[in-house]
Amino acid sequence: MKVLILTHGTRGDVQPYAALALALRNAGHHAVLAAPAASAALAEPHGLPFAPVHDGPNTLLDDPRIRTAIETNYRGLAGKKIALEVMRAGKPLMARVFTDMVAVAEDGADLVVHGPSIPGHRIAEALGVPSVAALLQPVWVPNASFANPMIPLPLPRALNRASYLPFRLMLRSFGAVADTTLDLPRRRGRHDFLRRPDGGPATVLHGFSRHLLPSGADYPPQVHTTGFWFLPAAPTWSPPQELVRFLADGPAPLYIGFGSMAGTDPHRIGRVVLDAVRLTGMRAVLVSGWGGIAVDGPPALPEEVFVLDQAPHDWLFPRMAAIVHHGGSGTTGAALASGRPQIICPFVADQPFWAARAHAAGVAPAPLPQRHLTAQGLAAAIRQATGEHAMARRADRLADAVRAEDGTKAAVTILESLS
Repeated sequence: MKVLILTHGTRGDVQPYAALALALRNAGHHAVLAAPAASAALAEPHGLPFAPVHDGPNTLLDDPRIRTAIETNYRGLAGKKIALEVMRAGKPLMARVFTDMVAVAEDGADLVVHGPSIPGHRIAEALGVPSVAALLQPVWVPNASFANPMIPLPLPRALNRASYLPFRLMLRSFGAVADTTLDLPRRRGRHDFLRRPDGGPATVLHGFSRHLLPSGADYPPQVHTTGFWFLPAAPTWSPPQELVRFLADGPAPLYIGFGSMAGTDPHRIGRVVLDAVRLTGMRAVLVSGWGGIAVDGPPALPEEVFVLDQAPHDWLFPRMAAIVHHGGSGTTGAALASGRPQIICPFVADQPFWAARAHAAGVAPAPLPQRHLTAQGLAAAIRQATGEHAMARRADRLADAVRAEDGTKAAVTILESLS
């Protein structure tokens, strides 16, 4: 079976789809990953066929106004205004991305798997093959049990299902690029990837764990919550010897990293993080990612802190005392699988939801939003996460459940049933 996987976003957005492509390849299928050119390093070490497409809205992330909006989770009138501007600016960029993906699809496929921002179901329709929406957040499929996690306001339970409507309307904006690119009829419901062209329900994969959802999630049978999709370390990867020595020279350190997130003042965050580490008396591995934490320049780093560009989570996290991170879906899943307590400092989008769910599961203290982050608050959360034996036991038990799901294997089985 030839599977075309279409996705977009930052590294954390793309990595789970690379994991799915690898699982398909290991099951004997041919999977092509079409994703931003900047994410090629996720595919190449595993020998995965990779089709680079335009980096699209990723090119907007260095705009200072957008950094401000991300840091505040688009709060206030100014944040909402910037969100609308981002959507307007992103639309022509996503059109370029979609045009590139249509060109990739000219080589054909037996099945198209796509992320929510890509109208891949329309490409599949043009090819005459099935499509599957692969979703990393529970924000697209209406659910009466809990409100849309991206709605930052408390809602009465009666409005839970209606709270998903704004994101279904957003699909029309994403899907409109297909109308001008593909020679397809403008049928009713064409923008809804939750429906097949014949109007029946489409298969949906949820690449996250049911164990982290609120109880009573009432998804229909065509929606499969498989578990997280983890990309293992590349076979050729080995840790830097300096890191190996650092880990061997003392007790397990903290992991501190905010992935692809970068706020308005990464130097302030760097000072907050270093002060928090000093207050706890612990050691730490700081992962700079895309610049969310900046610790260069004076004063010199203490011996208790090791700065790293990046390392595979499946290797690094189990060696840590606790994981301090931004709350992205993939990082949250990897931290859960490691069995280590977490301290989550969310920026934007679904990150506050995952932070709240990890806290509800008893494996993390209360969330620490980036806009309110202080050294004293972070140090207190670190002490709680590393000092409460009950939290450590819950993290260990939840890790067993998350690993047992084997999300990519479950997803491959479902995709095979469609061929």
